Parts: sequence; C-alpha cells; structure tokens
Amino acid sequence: MNYRLRSSWLLAVVLAGSLAVPFAFVACGDSSDGSPVAVGDVSSSSQESSSSEKLASSSSVISASSSSVKPASSSSEKAAESSDSGVCTNCDSYTAADPVLVENGGKGSVTTYGSVTAKETSLGGACNYGQTNIQYYAAIHVNVSPGDDEGPWDGGMACGGCVHVKAKTPDGWKEVTVRITDRCLDANCGVDLGGAPASDIMGIQVGRYYGEWEFVSCEGVEGVWGDSTSIWVKEGASTYWSIIQVRNPKDAVRKIVFNELDGGKTYPLEFVVGTENFWAVPKEILQSEKSYSVVVTYRSGTDDEWVLKGSDLAVPEANLYLYEHRNE
Repeated sequence: MNYRLRSSWLLAVVLAGSLAVPFAFVACGDSSDGSPVAVGDVSSSSQESSSSEKLASSSSVISASSSSVKPASSSSEKAAESSDSGVCTNCDSYTAADPVLVENGGKGSVTTYGSVTAKETSLGGACNYGQTNIQYYAAIHVNVSPGDDEGPWDGGMACGGCVHVKAKTPDGWKEVTVRITDRCLDANCGVDLGGAPASDIMGIQVGRYYGEWEFVSCEGVEGVWGDSTSIWVKEGASTYWSIIQVRNPKDAVRKIVFNELDGGKTYPLEFVVGTENFWAVPKEILQSEKSYSVVVTYRSGTDDEWVLKGSDLAVPEANLYLYEHRNE
C-alpha cells in the first residue's frame, strides 16, 4: 500500500472511532445502592435484565424471610398443643399456693389425711356425721386466701356434697369422686382426701399434688354412701329445742321446708351458724302432733320428701330414714 492510500485508510479508522465514542462511553453515575455504574454503557434490554434480577433478588429475600416465620396453626393443631396429658415429674411436690375458684369447682393443692394403706372409713369430721361407712371422703378448703372464709366450705353448707377430683401424676391424670365430710384449715388447702381416694391417685407416694375439682351429685357414685338417706336429730333434743341434719344426702343440702299436711302453714328452717351442718326446728313444730311434709332441696336441684310428725324431731338421736317415711 502506498503512503497516500495508507494515510487515507488510517484517517477513516480514526473518524469512525470518534463517531462511535458517544454511544460507547459517558460519565459514571451512582446506583441506588451507592456503587458506581457506567450509565451510558447499559442498554435498555440490560436495564430490564438488571430490574428483573433485583426483583428476583427481592423475592428471594421475602421468601427466605417468610420461611423463618411459622404458619398460623390450625384449630386442630392448637387443640393438640393445648391438651394436657396430666403427666408430671416430682408430682408429690407441688408448690403450695392459694386455691383458685372456678365455675362449680376449683384448682390447686390436692393432699391427704389418713392412711393410704389402711383406708379407714370417715369418722364424720366437722360435718358431725359421726362414725360412718363412707370410704370415699374428703375435706374441702375454708379459705381462698388465709382467713377470708371465701372457700366453698361456707360454714358447713358444703357438707354431704360430692366432688370429682383429678390430679396430675407420673401416669397422667387420675380421678376420683368423694363426699365432703370435713373442712381443712391448711393455709393452702384445696381438697384433702381420705385414705382410699388418696391411694387411688397417689399410690404410696403421698404429698401435695396439683389437682382440679368439680362439685357433682352423689347419686349413683359408689363408695360415698355410708347408709340410706335419713334425717338425724342431734343429741339433747327436746320439745323446746332441736336441730337436725340430713345424712347420706344426694348432694349438699340447700334448704329444708316443713309444710303442714292439714293446714296451710309453711316453715322454712334456718341453717344454724356455728354448729356446722345443722338446721333449727321451730318449737311450734316440736310440740305438735301434726304431720308435716318435709322437703329437702339439694344443690343439684332435686328434692327428697319425708312425712313426719312434729314430735318425731324432739327425740334425741332419732334417725328417720327416707324409705320409712316417704309421702306415699
């Protein structure tokens, strides 16, 4: 190639290169994250690609973040999580605490008084039943907080009622139904079981267990009956003074009403404060030979009815069985 032709070719190359510069290079700028980018070096297609990559990257972050959050549990899963098998360790060492009242019952300490090996029957306790054949019995708490008298004992109104008790054990929940024959004064008492029911729950590992209890009817429950249902007259009764109680009732007694059979008078009895589990009979009835319908209403809402002469209630330690004195 001669010199002139070679110079012309070089000039053409330089001109072509200078014309291409505006499309190949512009000043640098900053990306959204602060890193430098060559603005003019990115075509529209490469910008779309970068946006797609950023969107994909964001989606990955969201996905990763979402994967670290547990999905909301279904109702069945929640139910399974909240179910309590009652299995525990060191079950006999529940920390003493005030019992908690709940609707128709409570929860807190379940303890025992009496032998879990001999399984003695109840001696009647503060309910003044005397010697009984009741094997499944318990004392109920007097207080919620020490000294407040806010517990279900209620001066003896709890007497004769039954309580279904369940407690946590190494084998899970164990349950038993008992009749209330006593009150417990332990500052943290809930239900204090007699020997036989304590053995059913605690075996030979006696102590303070966590339990829950519900007041129930005694009807149809084995082990809580010492005899047939009766009205018992306290020793010392006369035609001037008498108090009575219901023994082996269907449930805790809520009221006792005497109704004259040949007249129109009605006598609701008053619960005697301080003697626990006794009701006062008016002197007018004690000195009468009239017959009365005696209606006993239980916590469960059911009734029992005796037909008695007024003077029957003036006989000390009379035991007036329902089956002998029904209103036929």
